[in-house]
Amino acid sequence: MLYSEKVMDHFANPRNVGEIENADGVGEVGNAKCGDIMRMYLKIEGDTIVDVKFKTFGCGAAVATSSMATELIKGKKIEEAMKLTNKAVVEALDGLPAVKLHCSVLAEEAIKAALNDYYTKKGIKMPGLETPCSGCCEGCCSHE
Repeated sequence: MLYSEKVMDHFANPRNVGEIENADGVGEVGNAKCGDIMRMYLKIEGDTIVDVKFKTFGCGAAVATSSMATELIKGKKIEEAMKLTNKAVVEALDGLPAVKLHCSVLAEEAIKAALNDYYTKKGIKMPGLETPCSGCCEGCCSHE
């Protein structure tokens, strides 16, 4: 299994690792088939994600996709973060082996779960965040 240089870099030197105390939104997702668990923390001011951190228990691809996903939404408007897809994460990493694509799905789901938590705390129901899985792969089972 070959990984791109970007995947290896984000695995060896992950960005935004850790947790945010009193985070505005926290999302946790997992894949029972492979054992990966991702937790995302968001700090939001106005409509901007001013900080994002993650903790991931899983393989190198899970760490790399978590790291890249945080980089893609940090400093962005919530609206932009809601549009982040697993495909965008994969492209930003210059690809992933097919058997590891579920890791990018988890990264997308973790962000959307954190955004859903943020809106739930505010008493707002956001369409499209209730079931974040796009169903793009066979390996996703985080909400079965």
